[in-house]
Amino acid sequence: MTSSTAAAAAAAAAVLLLLLTSALLPPTAISAPIPGLDAFLAQQARLDPQATNDSFLSLSSSLKKSLSFSSSSAAPSSLLSLRLSVPLTVKLVGPSFTSSSSSLLQSFLSAAVSSDHFHVITPFSPHHGNHRLALSHSLHLDVSLSSPSLASILSDTLRSELSQNPSTLRSSLLSVPHSSIDLIIKQDFEKQKPIEGIYLYFLDLGPQSKPYAYNYGSGESSATFTKCIGTIWTGKDRYMWIDLSAGPVDYGPALSGDGVLPRGESHPLTALHGLPKSQKALFSDLASLVWSAYQVLLVPSLRIPVPFENSLIVQLIHVYGSETKDTNGLDLKSIEKTFMDEVNDGGLLLGDQSLSFKNYEVRYSECSICSFAISRASTSYTARYLFDNYTLIVSEYLDSTRLHQILSESADEFRRVAGVPDVDFGRVLPVFVFDLDYSSILLLDRYHQSVAFKDMVVSVRTKSTQTVSDYSCNGRHVFMQTRELERPLVGSILQSMWGVSPTHLSWSPRHNNTLVDYTWSVGQTPFGPFSEISSLSFVQKDAARRNVLLTSLNYSITSAIEVLESITAHGGDIKLLRQARHTEFIQRWNLFKYKLDKAVSALSHMDFEMVLYFLRSSDSDLYAIHTLVYHASQELEASLVCFKDPPFPWASVSMSAVVFFAVVYGYVKRDTFFRSKRKQF
Repeated sequence: MTSSTAAAAAAAAAVLLLLLTSALLPPTAISAPIPGLDAFLAQQARLDPQATNDSFLSLSSSLKKSLSFSSSSAAPSSLLSLRLSVPLTVKLVGPSFTSSSSSLLQSFLSAAVSSDHFHVITPFSPHHGNHRLALSHSLHLDVSLSSPSLASILSDTLRSELSQNPSTLRSSLLSVPHSSIDLIIKQDFEKQKPIEGIYLYFLDLGPQSKPYAYNYGSGESSATFTKCIGTIWTGKDRYMWIDLSAGPVDYGPALSGDGVLPRGESHPLTALHGLPKSQKALFSDLASLVWSAYQVLLVPSLRIPVPFENSLIVQLIHVYGSETKDTNGLDLKSIEKTFMDEVNDGGLLLGDQSLSFKNYEVRYSECSICSFAISRASTSYTARYLFDNYTLIVSEYLDSTRLHQILSESADEFRRVAGVPDVDFGRVLPVFVFDLDYSSILLLDRYHQSVAFKDMVVSVRTKSTQTVSDYSCNGRHVFMQTRELERPLVGSILQSMWGVSPTHLSWSPRHNNTLVDYTWSVGQTPFGPFSEISSLSFVQKDAARRNVLLTSLNYSITSAIEVLESITAHGGDIKLLRQARHTEFIQRWNLFKYKLDKAVSALSHMDFEMVLYFLRSSDSDLYAIHTLVYHASQELEASLVCFKDPPFPWASVSMSAVVFFAVVYGYVKRDTFFRSKRKQF
C-alpha cells in the first residue's frame, strides 16, 4: 500500500469514527442526520482528501432530494448557534478526596461556567474592532477519583526526592525536579484509553517533612541567576497537573502591575495552605482553578487572525555588529530545530502545509538602512534610584512601533542589502535580529528582547549579558539574560506565524481589554519572564493549529451570513431565486451547514485534519451559494431597469376632471345660486 493510499484510508476511517462518535458529545446545534450522507462524505474523504473537487456534483439524486427537505433553515441564527464542546477530565489524586468530591466540584463548575465565544486580542481590522469570533465554546467536564495506587506511588516518589535534596539558605522551599512526578502522571495518562480531550490532575499528597516546589531545569538559583520554581506542569501530550500541597509560591511584577500570583491564602493555588478550609471553600477554589485553566490554556484567545497558507517561510535575518558572530544564546539552528521537531511529530501544521527556515546575514556597518532604523527608533526614559541620595538615571531603549514602521517602509531596500529574494506565494515571516556592538542595555519598549507583529518579528541584543527585570519570583528579583534570544524568538514566531497568545494574556469582553495573569507562566511555556524552557506543550501545539481553523471557520460563517443578508435585502430567497435556482440553493445551503456541523464536531474531538477537510469541502458550497445569489440579483436589477410603462390612469384623471369642472361651474353660477338669499334682506 502506498503512502497516499494509506493516508486516504486513514482519512476515511477518521471520518467514520467521527460520525459514529458525534452522538457522544453534549448537544450542540447539529443538523439532523441525513441517511446516506455520512457514508458519502466518508467516501469523498477517501477519494479526495484535499477536497479539491466539488462534492455536490457527485451527490446522487436521492441525496439531493433529502437535502431539499432537510430541516436546517437558511437563517443567520443557525450559524451563530454553532458551539464547540471542549472535553476536560479532572482527576483527583490523594487520600483527602472522597466519593462526594467529584459531585461537589462538578456542581460548583456547573453553576459558574457558561458558554462563551472565542476571542482575538488584535482584531481582523483595527477599524472594525470586533474581538469576538462567530464560534462559541462550552466546557464538557468529567470529574473522577484516581486509583489509590497512583497517590501511593507519587507520595513515595516525593518523599524520596525530599530526602535526597538538601535544603538551601536562599529559599524556604526545597527544589524538587518536576520530571520525577511528571513521569508517573504521564504513564497514568497513557493508560486512559481511549483518550478524549484534556486531563487535569489535582494532587494532594498530604503534609511532607519539608515545604517544597518544583524546578523545571538544571541548576539552582544564585546571586546573579534566578530559577523560578512552581507547582504546575503542562505536558507535551494533553495533560497537566497541579500539586496543591506544594508551595506556596509567588511570582509576578515586582513593583507594580497586574497578574501577580501572591504569597498568601487569596489565590486558589494556595487552597491547602494557611488556615483550614471547609470542603465547600476548598472546592470553590479548585473550581476557580479549573475555570482559569480552561480559559487560558484550553480555549486561549487568538493573538491575531491566521489565514491558511500552504507554504510557511520564516526568514531569520541576523544583523551583527561585531567582527565575529557570537552564536552563544542565538543559535538559529536551535530555533529551527524547536519547530521542526514538532512538525516531524505531527504538530503545528495542517494538511499539506510546509514549514521552512531561511537564514540571512548582514553586517551592521555595511547596512545603512539598519543604522538608520536603530537611530530613528532609539529613545530614552528617566528613572530615580536611591543610592546615597536620589539620583536621576537616563536609559535608552528602542521604540518597537517606530522600528516596525521603518522596516516596513524600507522593506525593498532591506531585502536588497541582506540578499533576501522575493517570494510570490505562501506566508513569509521576516525575523529581524539586531545583534549590536553596544556595551549598554538596549531593549525594546524598555522591557522586551523580542516583539511580535502581524507581519514581522523584531528582536535586539547588545554586549551586556544581564539586567534586573521588573519581575520577582519567590521573593527574589528575576534577572533577564539579555544575550539569550532563542526562547524569546520562539515565542514571538509562535505569535506572528500561528497567532498563539502568550500564556499570561487573554482578551476579556467584560473588561473590553486584554487581561494579564501570570498564574500559568511557569513550567513548559516559551512565554513570560518566569520560565526558561523553549519547548512547546500541548497548549501551544493545539492552539497553533486550532487558530488557523478558527480563522477559516469564522470566515465561512461571516461570509454565509453576508449572503443571507443580501438575500433578505432583495426580498427573500423565494422572491429572489427562481424555482430551479431555489432548489439548488436549499440543497447547497443544507450541505454547507451539514459540513460545518461536522467540522465543529471534529474540532471537539481535536481531529484537526478532519476539520480542515470539512472546511475545504464547504468552501465549494459557499462559493456556489454566492454565485447563485449574484446571478439572481443581477437579473433582478435588470428587470427593474427594463420595466414596461404602466397603463394610463383614465379613471382617476376623468374623476379629477369632473370634480374640477364642477367646482368651476359652481363658481361661475354663484350669483344665480345665492340670488334668492339676497332678496330676503
